[in-house]
Amino acid sequence: MTVKNVEKLEKSRVALEIGVDAEEFEAAVAKAYLKIRSKISVPGFRPGKAPRKMVEKMYGPEVFYSDAVDEALPGAYEKAIESEKLDTIGYPELELVGDVTKDGFAFKATVAVYPDVKLGKYKGVSAPKEEVKVTAEDVKGRLDEMAERNARMVSVDREAKKGDTAVIDFEGFLDGKPFAGGKGENHELELGSGSFVPGFEDQVIGMKAGEEKDIDITFPEDYQKDLAGKAVVFKVKCNEVKFKELPALDDDFAKDVSEFDTLKELEDDIRKKLEEDRQKAADVAYENALIEKVADTIDCEIPEILIEQQCKRFLDEFKSRVAAQGIPYDQYVKMTGMDESKFMEEGREPALRQVKMDLAIAQIIEQEKLEATEEEIESEYQKLSGFYGMDVDKVKKYLDESAVRTQVLNTKAVAVVVDNAKPAKATAKKQDAQDEAEEKAEKPAAKKTAKKADAAEDKAEKAEKPAAKKAAKKADAAEDKEEKAEKPAAKKPAAKKTAKKAE
Repeated sequence: MTVKNVEKLEKSRVALEIGVDAEEFEAAVAKAYLKIRSKISVPGFRPGKAPRKMVEKMYGPEVFYSDAVDEALPGAYEKAIESEKLDTIGYPELELVGDVTKDGFAFKATVAVYPDVKLGKYKGVSAPKEEVKVTAEDVKGRLDEMAERNARMVSVDREAKKGDTAVIDFEGFLDGKPFAGGKGENHELELGSGSFVPGFEDQVIGMKAGEEKDIDITFPEDYQKDLAGKAVVFKVKCNEVKFKELPALDDDFAKDVSEFDTLKELEDDIRKKLEEDRQKAADVAYENALIEKVADTIDCEIPEILIEQQCKRFLDEFKSRVAAQGIPYDQYVKMTGMDESKFMEEGREPALRQVKMDLAIAQIIEQEKLEATEEEIESEYQKLSGFYGMDVDKVKKYLDESAVRTQVLNTKAVAVVVDNAKPAKATAKKQDAQDEAEEKAEKPAAKKTAKKADAAEDKAEKAEKPAAKKAAKKADAAEDKEEKAEKPAAKKPAAKKTAKKAE
């Protein structure tokens, strides 16, 4: 293998021209022959038994060249990357240069590399830090949520009202024909939840058990393509009407829902936990703000692939949240009309911010010469074990040491910024972000209507955290989808893909 030329391109990409000499190519041809000889028919020989020279005489020496290129190219590319000490990202774009002959071949590999980052000011940075407060209304709100979760559903013989739950059978018809995904039986619909197409729930209000009704609906223009803007008819039967009977907020309630004997003790515990949660949220928000300011000062050319990868991570995180609520992602897409490409597009700006933060933190680690000791790595494993409620050895099975080492280093880098920062006063938020997130999380994803693009962006923004605060993927997700776990950016292209690109 010979690196004939290295050219730096814009957006932190490089183009390498790499040559494979006659000796290396001959070895690749020999391997190609051994792999595919069983598929070649030569009169007078059993399949796979014809000598190489006989095959080449019959079909020409070029018969093995394509497979030999696939055989030789990945290794040659990897050696070239190592010899040039390039820190690459993702797979390269490959292109053969000239002809393939017995003397070898040459190819061009264009690949993104991690950019050179010039770090700006990262010590003495200032950002607002929220003052955490918990009011009596906050505590009462949490108690009300607990009461909601422990409410009894009571069947009633009356017309359904807003706030009731109607148990319905329904089937949708477009131009007199049923459409896919438009049918359900004994579906529990909370009236006023906004979980169905706009206008549907309003027309269920007033129905009684045993009543049947046709409901006319026009789907929104931003709904899934097959139904967007279409007028349909839903045939609906109300099987039952139920309402929530809330428990009284007293000492008996406290005993039923907690380990406390009195309502006062429960309220004190709620206040304490709210303060802790809000302080953690405020600390994370403060760290985020500081790291974003540091990230804004870096000078580098960011490869497009880093942004694309981060957008994909946002989408994967969103899919995990949907799956955690017990709903297949494909079904969620059909029900909400979510446009995945639009989600990715709207996530681009927050993805860019996240990439810049990651690059800034990596540069701080290098500039401060930070290191992670074995004790710190083991301590991080112990924390993750407690967080996931799993045995340490099981956590180690899913998270290799390099990932945890990076986590420790990232945390140290953020600490450098925070410890040298100058907090500024911030106005206390009227509505705590944590409460909002929890409230939204209580609604099943499948019951949400189609999201607008700005909502997708909002989700992506809320998903952002500095690299130091990114916990390793949840162990349960890793356990369910171990085979799909994200792999590090590969430096070795697949041989078969290479052949297709080269052709």
